[in-house]
Amino acid sequence: MKINLEKEENNIVKLDIEIPAQDAVNEYNKAIRGISEHVNIAGFRKGKAPRNLVEQHVGVARIKEEALEGLVPKALKEAIAEHKLDVISHPSVESYDFEVGKDVKIIARVELRPEVKLGEYKNLTVKAEEYVIPEDAFDKALDGLLQRHAKFELVVDRASKGTDVVVMDFDGSANGEKIQGGAAENYSLDLANSNFIPGFAEQLVGKKVSEEFEVKVDFPKDYHEQKLAGQPAIFKIKLKEIKAKTLPEITDEFAQTVGPFKTVADLKADIQRFLDSTKEKEDKKSSENAIFENILTGTKIDIQDSMIEREAEALLDEYKQRLTMQGFNFEDAMKNQNQDELMVELKKEATMRIKSSLIIDKIAQAEDIKVDFSEMEQKLKEVEAAYRMSRADMLKQIKQNPGVFDALSQQVLNEKIMKFLAENNKMEFKKGKRKEGKGKS
Repeated sequence: MKINLEKEENNIVKLDIEIPAQDAVNEYNKAIRGISEHVNIAGFRKGKAPRNLVEQHVGVARIKEEALEGLVPKALKEAIAEHKLDVISHPSVESYDFEVGKDVKIIARVELRPEVKLGEYKNLTVKAEEYVIPEDAFDKALDGLLQRHAKFELVVDRASKGTDVVVMDFDGSANGEKIQGGAAENYSLDLANSNFIPGFAEQLVGKKVSEEFEVKVDFPKDYHEQKLAGQPAIFKIKLKEIKAKTLPEITDEFAQTVGPFKTVADLKADIQRFLDSTKEKEDKKSSENAIFENILTGTKIDIQDSMIEREAEALLDEYKQRLTMQGFNFEDAMKNQNQDELMVELKKEATMRIKSSLIIDKIAQAEDIKVDFSEMEQKLKEVEAAYRMSRADMLKQIKQNPGVFDALSQQVLNEKIMKFLAENNKMEFKKGKRKEGKGKS
């Protein structure tokens, strides 16, 4: 087989392939035999009709198509292997010339992985901002624990207070139109910890059970739905229940009911460990990001637009799936968001994803870092535990979607590369500013 390779722009390679006439004839005859096994030709049993009658019955064009399905993939695979082409998409056959008894000529194009010219990625000194545990984080974490174990008592003899939980029906409208998702029945709202529009919960204070009234608020100017951003809204409210909330006392007995603790001191020590662990994780993430951004700055990669388009489309599919899981429709979402602007953002993210993946693969190649069986076994166990799946179910998922295994393997490789970079570069943390935190326990 003759192969002529021609490099074109945007990491495209043109392949001119000539398949020897004898190989083509062999595949053509094989196609005839295969087709004859499935057609009825008068006077002959299936598979026994002579070649000329099979050609007359089904047509030479169909036989050639069948033959090409055997010839082309094999020829392309051989061409890619012979020239050691690092392809990232399926080859595209643009034309072929197939005349029985002559060499078959095929013209195809393949897209190659972009070349990565790594800059320095070891022995760097990188600076990053140190994570500072918010000053009120401990108190918020403890309060969050108390809130989750609060007790509630129905109130019928007084108006609502700012510390109560109320149950209500509400129906919202803006600019004379119903707000999508802006109505509910028997909705429970903690007035002291409301995530509603600012000013909403405050107007529920001082109201009595069975009282009907209106709440008037303005949506924030940066509200995620552009149609509602900064707009005034009216919510019709019917208050159905008031519940007084009582927080438990912080005692050794309370500590024993919320976890494996004997004393309040044990509980508080656990909260502090959580906060320290959060700081450790945040510093690790900050360190990894800083190192990778430094490497990215010194690396040259020429990514073709087609590769970015494919990745952006994949991200768009992920976005649509998330909307569906949340009970939303993509078309409805686009009424409040410009799709062109969305694609611009997705292409930026796609570009960063591609660059990151290419750099990781290049470093792995340069340092001979690979994923071994034991590491994949550990990753599978983590996934099984996270999703509460059996090994049989996990393997079934992988069999149905082989890409899952590739994705898990890439995750392991990413983790190994980031660990390698952390061990082979020096971090200098500068003190960060304290921020208001959301403590958890």
